Amino acid sequence: MTAPARPDIIRIAHAVFTVADLEASRDFYVNLLGLNVLHETPGALYLRGVEDREWTLKLEQAPEAGVRHIAYRVRTDACLEGLVALAEREGLPYRWEEELDRPRMLRMQDPFGVPVAFFRESKTYPWLLQDYHLHRGPGLQRVDHVNVMTPDVSGMMDWYGRELGFRTSEFTEDEAGRIWAAWVQRRGGVHDLAMTNGAGPRLHHWAYWMPDAMSIIRTCDILAGARQPERIERGPGRHGISNAFFLYIRDPDGHRIELYTSDYITVDPDFQPIRWALNDPRRQTLWGAKTPRSWFEEGSLMEAFGGGWVKPVEGELKGIPAHVI
Repeated sequence: MTAPARPDIIRIAHAVFTVADLEASRDFYVNLLGLNVLHETPGALYLRGVEDREWTLKLEQAPEAGVRHIAYRVRTDACLEGLVALAEREGLPYRWEEELDRPRMLRMQDPFGVPVAFFRESKTYPWLLQDYHLHRGPGLQRVDHVNVMTPDVSGMMDWYGRELGFRTSEFTEDEAGRIWAAWVQRRGGVHDLAMTNGAGPRLHHWAYWMPDAMSIIRTCDILAGARQPERIERGPGRHGISNAFFLYIRDPDGHRIELYTSDYITVDPDFQPIRWALNDPRRQTLWGAKTPRSWFEEGSLMEAFGGGWVKPVEGELKGIPAHVI
């Protein structure tokens, strides 16, 4: 009998958020940010950027706000079978599900409590990239990455690399050799997935690529014009890590969205991960305003496999390093 193939993950694909007020979320994501409604069903919106050929964010009405799962696209059906074998080998809960445009999706809970899904087949649609007359808002172009808070960054980085083939592009390490954050990727960018130290698992942020820095600044103008400048949590500014020009905003339920541009590629086989010292202030902010405590401490709850929410757990690395306050 042939052993299942090691899963070949292509890229980050979508997230499913629960929201308490779908109309308030529609106003934020569609009317202000300009994400496009690909589908609308009772109690749910399926959204995409102008370059996305499939939906990349589902907003689902629910009593409580949280994250049902984050999803990755894989290359073949054999990859899905390999993931089943991995789940059975490690005792991870899994089940087959179906979602709109994704007829066969494998839902798992990873060893760190993060709800993840994997699929191969997805119905795609013509992109809107060159339909400029349809563009609205600041110009969210495509899904870029997800950032997860976890009490075990080192273990999660190792597992995603060993079992799922993620490659590390950058990481933060203290003088004792402990890993505080890591950026890992599958598609040749800086990251599809980032892991940052904190009580978890929780979603830190969901990110969309922007065409340029001015589109990010335009987001600030749009939110200010809508009398909602308080939705701007951090930025605009530039990270040392990833070199990205960034802005972090909060939706009506507190879910954090990053708007992101100007990183780099990591496709060369001899690319070496970039190490940042924890005490280097340029890693978080190459330039920009002081980061608020909320950015370090707050995140969205993640769904447990059997329902409800995973209770966040603190790790050994506690607190915010003094130099970043």
